[in-house]
Amino acid sequence: MLQKQAIYTILVSLTVLLTACDSSKQSETDADAKSSVFKTEQAEVLPYLNIQQQAADIAQPFCETKNCIELDLQSLTTADPWLNQWIAKSQARVIQDQIGLKQDMSLQQAINAYVKKSDTWQAEFKGNKAYSLAMYTRIPYQRNQFVLMQIGVDTNQENVNVKERYYFFVADRKNQKAVALLDLIHPKQQLAMNVLVQKAYQDWLKKQEPEARKSAPAKLYWGQADWFFDQEGIGLHYRTHEIVKDGTQLDIYLTKAQTQQVLKADVYTQLF
Repeated sequence: MLQKQAIYTILVSLTVLLTACDSSKQSETDADAKSSVFKTEQAEVLPYLNIQQQAADIAQPFCETKNCIELDLQSLTTADPWLNQWIAKSQARVIQDQIGLKQDMSLQQAINAYVKKSDTWQAEFKGNKAYSLAMYTRIPYQRNQFVLMQIGVDTNQENVNVKERYYFFVADRKNQKAVALLDLIHPKQQLAMNVLVQKAYQDWLKKQEPEARKSAPAKLYWGQADWFFDQEGIGLHYRTHEIVKDGTQLDIYLTKAQTQQVLKADVYTQLF
């Protein structure tokens, strides 16, 4: 009887021990699974940008004359090296646009081209004044991997003074690329997007002077246009001089419902 009792006690002890081991292994498995999920979620979170304002990192042109070119370029630096390069490339595009160039230039090369254009203008006539350029850059909004950047310029070139000319750029930090609006519109919604843009354009045209309407294009191309976004929806920005001379500013805003209609579903969930 004692022997049977001893065997029974041993079996019960082994059962408890094995159960404890299984529970421990299960706990370890659950912990590993949770850790794996946590790591996956963490991997999707991009590092904080830590945006800092600073003067653009360029070499200022040497000048020996009294009438020197004026350059005031305010820029940004972030904790993302790729984004810093993208900012400088975008700024180079903006500077080139002021003198009618469209090339693949670094920021310094664009500045050099701008200075050369100013020197050529001054050399044409003794009274011609050097160019002036002020540029300011900011990041007004960001959502997940998408970053919206706005660049504004004030210029004085060849007796033409321009104030607050704005440019918008959107970057995808996760995929490290600039984002064109056409990339985000659902293929089956491109016609609907076009209808929205052209209607807004025709409404804008009606408010312009008769002479301006005569020289204005019949329709707007929107696929590569500057675009922006906020918590409500997306919009398009057109610089007046690119449509018609002496026209008023044109910004086209889409409602939240319109934005959801035309964007690809996965893009919409990332932007809003």
